Amino acid sequence: MSLSPAPAPFEIADPLRIWFRFIRLNRRATNAVAAELKELGLSIPQFDLLSTLTEREGMSQQELAERLYVTKGNVSGLLDRMVEAELVERRSIPGDRRSNALYLTSKGHDLANRGMAAQRAYVMRTLGTLPAQDLAELERIVLAWRDKARVEEAAADPKAR
Repeated sequence: MSLSPAPAPFEIADPLRIWFRFIRLNRRATNAVAAELKELGLSIPQFDLLSTLTEREGMSQQELAERLYVTKGNVSGLLDRMVEAELVERRSIPGDRRSNALYLTSKGHDLANRGMAAQRAYVMRTLGTLPAQDLAELERIVLAWRDKARVEEAAADPKAR
């Protein structure tokens, strides 16, 4: 495997080339983590759902869908399967007959923790081996890019106007 040479300091970086590299890296990392999660019996969407609930249990299906950047309908079938597998449970919300609060079962917590450990191990074997200064610079750049994307998203969202 040959590594691409870094651009010379005087070269102007091409944002589109960087974008494609970023997308390809994302796919490579996602595929690698997906393979490790598959060994645990989890798909990426299942892991996303479980790990999101580890951050905050008791959210509604609508809140979960928003946190996962999918529609409520998209998460519905997945959630049904996760409930059937006894990984997630729905609990009634007092005073709200239309919504349920979502909670992990002990089996769901265990599987989420194992998935997060697999993900953490991959990240530490790859990104975690970069020098601390490079990680700090990468974080600064990613956060700046995220902020630009948020501004773009807000400008495109008619509800934000």
